[in-house]
Amino acid sequence: MKRRLRPGLAAIIMFACILGNRALEADPVLHVLVQLPMLGLCGALLAPRRELRWAQGGFAPLLAALFGIAFWMLPRSIDGAVSFPLMTAAKFLSVPLIGALLVIGWRQAHALLRGFLKAQAISMAGFMAFLFTHSPVRLCNNYLMDDQWRLGFGFLFLAIGLAMAWTIPLLSNARSRASPRTRAKPITPVQSGVSA
Repeated sequence: MKRRLRPGLAAIIMFACILGNRALEADPVLHVLVQLPMLGLCGALLAPRRELRWAQGGFAPLLAALFGIAFWMLPRSIDGAVSFPLMTAAKFLSVPLIGALLVIGWRQAHALLRGFLKAQAISMAGFMAFLFTHSPVRLCNNYLMDDQWRLGFGFLFLAIGLAMAWTIPLLSNARSRASPRTRAKPITPVQSGVSA
């Protein structure tokens, strides 16, 4: 995507999230698994593309982003964003910042750190799926038990989707490296000698 188009696209996404906030917050699946990632995408589109000295190695921005994601995955934070205007404002300010930090840190992170973060994302989604589907009580006052179960299954599908998206390319690359490459041998013409 061209760099000059990113601010406009981020503004459109932010406007859509603000305009449809009531409708998105009414459904926990749309609230957590659609609106929050869209807000994070806004920040990712606006993140600076140059390498920053304070973000060398990617550890500092990624650690801050992980804490931010963990905060907004808490049922109390999800509930507060629906009930309290200050929490709603904090959501619209902090989640784009989390998206920007993810892009800044990911670009400068080592491959091992990236692998750890992928495993962490899958495990976090799996844990949230277990939490919302097995809790005997309502974790969010604004959502019913049926909504809570649907959100849990949404996290489950997210964990499965992330695992497949990140594992299949690794398997295909390993398979292509393991398969022997057969090259066609050049055919040398046989010269027949003519005896006098």
